[in-house]
Amino acid sequence: MNTLPAQEVKRRGVAAFDETIGNGPIHIIRRNRPEYVVISQARYSEMVEALRADYEARVLEASEDHRAGRGRRFGSGAELTEALLSEGE
Repeated sequence: MNTLPAQEVKRRGVAAFDETIGNGPIHIIRRNRPEYVVISQARYSEMVEALRADYEARVLEASEDHRAGRGRRFGSGAELTEALLSEGE
C-alpha cells in the first residue's frame, strides 16, 4: 500500500503524488489513519466503466426476470421488508 502523510501533501502539493501514483492508489494518512485515497485518472475511468457495465448487466437480468414472470409485487414497503427478512430464515 502506497502511503503519504497529509503534511507531505500540504507541503509539496500535487507533486507529492507524482513519484508513487504509478505504483497504485495512494492512501493519504491523517492523524495516523488512512483518510483519503488518490488514484490515477486511468484507474478511475476503469472503475467507473466496470460499475457501469455491472449496473447494465443487473438491469438486463432484472428485465429478463420480469419478462419471464419471475418477479413478485408487494403492496407496501413493509411487505417487501417482511419477505426479505423471511428469506433468510
